[in-house]
Amino acid sequence: MNGAPTSGGERAVPADEPVVVETPDRRLSGRAVDLGVFDVAVDPEEVAAAVREEGGGDGGESDGDAGPGAVTVRCPAPRSVHDRVGLVEPGTALRVRTALSAAARSRGLSAPQDEELASVRAELSELTVPEADTETARERLAGTESAVAKARERVATVRGRVQAAREAGRDAADLREELAAATRDLAETETERAAAREALDRAERRAREARDARERRRRLEDRAANLKRAARAHLVGELREAYAAAVSAVPGADRDDGGGTNGDPFDVDPVSAALAVGRVADLRAPVVVTIDRFEGAAAAADWLDAPVIRV
Repeated sequence: MNGAPTSGGERAVPADEPVVVETPDRRLSGRAVDLGVFDVAVDPEEVAAAVREEGGGDGGESDGDAGPGAVTVRCPAPRSVHDRVGLVEPGTALRVRTALSAAARSRGLSAPQDEELASVRAELSELTVPEADTETARERLAGTESAVAKARERVATVRGRVQAAREAGRDAADLREELAAATRDLAETETERAAAREALDRAERRAREARDARERRRRLEDRAANLKRAARAHLVGELREAYAAAVSAVPGADRDDGGGTNGDPFDVDPVSAALAVGRVADLRAPVVVTIDRFEGAAAAADWLDAPVIRV
């Protein structure tokens, strides 16, 4: 499928772009690189990781390095489907429909839900949930109310002493000064209480806004999930026949009939499913294989119509 249209801003790379694999003691290149014939001891997952590493992140060549003294791979940068079927080995686990939808994307296919899904995701990315600390605001208000009560009690006490001094004919100048000071303190604490009340009102308003925002986010996330599933189903439907044909053609498949259990192409063993997805995808970067389904790397590359590194 190499040479098919691309999507998602992926730069087209010629299908015959060479793959270069370097080990500590040799350098191999070509569309099909077979490390097994040289008995090179490498970790297949490290080779696959080297393939996935995009040099410079510009959609150009990959220059992945699995580590000091390990394998270096230079190749066309992989598409997202590579994360699903870029390494095929015994014990491969695969979510077939997810991988097949990625394969459809690699071929430039789109779904009717794409535009709305992009809009929902954009709205989600811009959605913010305001911070609201009503507990602190309530504690502050409670503290100021307690202070107001104490200040009023002090004013009442001093005022009573002033009245008693007057009735007794004593000089109440000092008490009047104390009363003035207590009255000022009361006015200040009442102002603080008013500010605390306003702060609590603002915090409660933000809390309501936060609840609304969280609910809005939940609805958007649910909508995005539904749209994503619908888009995946559409894309899977677009490639279902091609995938079923690929499943029937997979060499060495562990199945009783030509289409998986009960004729369901989605119910085959994971290795067969991964190979079938790879066959219908537009793969430009090499697939790392460790299975014995093919006579060699060249046979695997011909069947997948993609570059292959056999480990």
